[in-house]
Amino acid sequence: MQDPIDIPDIRNITISGRIASGTTTLAQGLAKELGWSLLEGGELFRKIHEEHLKDSSELEVLKRPDKFDLEYEERIKGMLRDGNHQIIQSHLAGFDAQGIPGVFKILVEVIDKDTGEDMQDIRIDRLVNRKNLSIEEAKKEVREREASNLEKWRKMYVNDDPSWVYWDKKYYDFVVNTFSHDPQGALGLVLSEIKTRKTS
Repeated sequence: MQDPIDIPDIRNITISGRIASGTTTLAQGLAKELGWSLLEGGELFRKIHEEHLKDSSELEVLKRPDKFDLEYEERIKGMLRDGNHQIIQSHLAGFDAQGIPGVFKILVEVIDKDTGEDMQDIRIDRLVNRKNLSIEEAKKEVREREASNLEKWRKMYVNDDPSWVYWDKKYYDFVVNTFSHDPQGALGLVLSEIKTRKTS
């Protein structure tokens, strides 16, 4: 296993994006290139579920106790404050990292560069292929779960601000568009962005 590569002024990296935007693929590739540890948000989510929730139905977004989400986000914040050489991939990781020094925050999006619109159909198609879901199941995952997450998080974190989205570019240091770049191209863009910071 390679020694982790040091990047001046960057201790940790977060990767966030909407469902099926390509965050997991980018996080895995970046972790391999840098020799950093990777935490995929789903792993921590499942761990907390095993610790606290007895009924699997409680994982449904609007049935899930708020304390579950609060503990999840606090653990991520703690890792970002206290750890080094970590890549943390989760929807709110970039939002959680606000005000924590030494965190490079990446947003992954799937945007038509001409219209500026989210390519939801592309994200749905990716889920169909990646998870072997039906089109209807993938639509539900992308549309309903995303809407439920926003409803819950707006209530918990931003006083029900109806305009708030965690993919707002103001929370991030770098944005990658996986509609116009394939996985290797997206990884290359990120590596180029941090290349001048490398010391070893």
